[in-house]
Amino acid sequence: MDKVEATATVRDFDPLSGSIPATKVEITVSCRLVHAGADAAVLVVLYTQGVESKQWREFGRTEVIDNTLNPDFVRKFILDYFFEEKQNLRFDVYDIDSKSPDLAKHDFLGQVHCTLGEIVGSPASRLEKPLGGIPGKKCGSIVLSAEELGNCRDYATMQFCANKLDKKDFFGKSDPFMVFYRSNEDGTFTICHKTEVVKNTLNPVWQAFSIPVRGLCNGDYDRTIKVEVYDWDRDGSHDFIGEFTTSYKELCRGQSQLNAYEVSLLSFSVESEHTFLDYIKGGTSNFYELISLELQLSVWSPSHGFASLTLTSPVLKGNPSQSTSLHYMNPYQMNAYAMALKAVGEIIQDYDSDKMFPALGFGAKLPPDGRVSHEFPLNGNIENPYCNGMEGILEAYHQSLKTVQLYGPTNFSPVVNHVARYAAAVQDGSQYFVLLIITDGVISDMAQTKEAIVNAAKLPMSIIIVGVGQAEFDAMVELDGDDIRISSRGKLAERDIVQFVPFRDYMDRTGNHVLSMARLAKDVLAEIPDQLISYMKSRGIKPKPVPLVYSTTPRAAPR
Repeated sequence: MDKVEATATVRDFDPLSGSIPATKVEITVSCRLVHAGADAAVLVVLYTQGVESKQWREFGRTEVIDNTLNPDFVRKFILDYFFEEKQNLRFDVYDIDSKSPDLAKHDFLGQVHCTLGEIVGSPASRLEKPLGGIPGKKCGSIVLSAEELGNCRDYATMQFCANKLDKKDFFGKSDPFMVFYRSNEDGTFTICHKTEVVKNTLNPVWQAFSIPVRGLCNGDYDRTIKVEVYDWDRDGSHDFIGEFTTSYKELCRGQSQLNAYEVSLLSFSVESEHTFLDYIKGGTSNFYELISLELQLSVWSPSHGFASLTLTSPVLKGNPSQSTSLHYMNPYQMNAYAMALKAVGEIIQDYDSDKMFPALGFGAKLPPDGRVSHEFPLNGNIENPYCNGMEGILEAYHQSLKTVQLYGPTNFSPVVNHVARYAAAVQDGSQYFVLLIITDGVISDMAQTKEAIVNAAKLPMSIIIVGVGQAEFDAMVELDGDDIRISSRGKLAERDIVQFVPFRDYMDRTGNHVLSMARLAKDVLAEIPDQLISYMKSRGIKPKPVPLVYSTTPRAAPR
């Protein structure tokens, strides 16, 4: 994705803050560095600060731009803007040295603190501030631009080609790519899209791409769109070939030659973006059953559990009756697994028509003979593994801890593949599957799990991972794939379907578990609507018409 949304769910009211966002604001980031090397691979990370906790939480990351001290990032941050609140922001800049998502393993280049109001209130809503954070060194500056987003929900899909471009490489032909900019009210331009590089040709045909119309022109169809064409160079010193200007209105006319550089528009189409609610409104057959029992809300905890709700734990966690176990059954307080399950499950179950969930466990020795099983009903009923709502699942979980012996190794792939088999059977958009894994971060089959996720990304399913305990969660962050799309055997995942959060980040020091679990549920579920929409869009599945509802209440007789 080329943007990071502040709220991926379909809601404008936040019960935690009690505020209604005035508007959505898109933040564009550029850097002008002096402290980094010329071959720097630059990344910017945005953090937002909680109003009550004052804790900094990572909001999103830009893409990485190689070999430049002056990166202009395409990926945007989209934030809800509240005039009446002080919305503190922090931007950290890094030189990325490896594929590791752990920021501590990369070179810190500086940071800036500001507020969203400070950006919006600057002249032309453009704020440039010096980077700090490294004592005694001038780090350069960061440029932050804000624009209020319109309500246009259209997406434009277009494809370009060019003929007889200038030859820029001494030993070969050019490696051309295009950069698109939308104009701003003050006459400046903001980058909004960059095509792929087509190697060694003067007659490139670029791949078709889709972009929100509001990102291209913010709903102003006459607004100038500038397009520059470059010859790509490995060292980042790309050679300028030429440029032209156009507008959304002109592009809508379809195939045409756009300028003297022989750049042509091959195709252009516009389609309205469907929302999460559009699919829900389509009725039971379109989404309610999808997130009803067929949704397979699946919970899995440290040793490989699945289910439509699944919980288990590795051998190392010991006896659940001992306080040292993460599964410790405290008579006065739910353990972290139960709290996470309840927080997420109580929201998901609202989309389930009968509130019945099959709950299975993986990774345990079963009585009476100690047979190792990776698929057993938590309620002990092979014929009917369904539990009644979250309370029924929690009861089955606690009962299973008393009757089975938790047993490793910790394998995720059986869980993912199990849900994938259900999802593969229903790919018409009528059902969608969610797997919730609660884990201590240990994983014994990383390669197999990555392959399973890559395969599952083609299917109508999402995976939520909640990390419990104090361990490092590097493997879980890698599976999340927000910054580096997960791959296996050289094949990239078709979609980002994994969301990971560490449970410890949501433990309220004041003991207010209600508020902290509400935040947990909000964050882990935030990506589900967009993930569902991305699947539907990739398969060309449109929402069904809203079914008509006829009243059965007899009308009063006229007097």
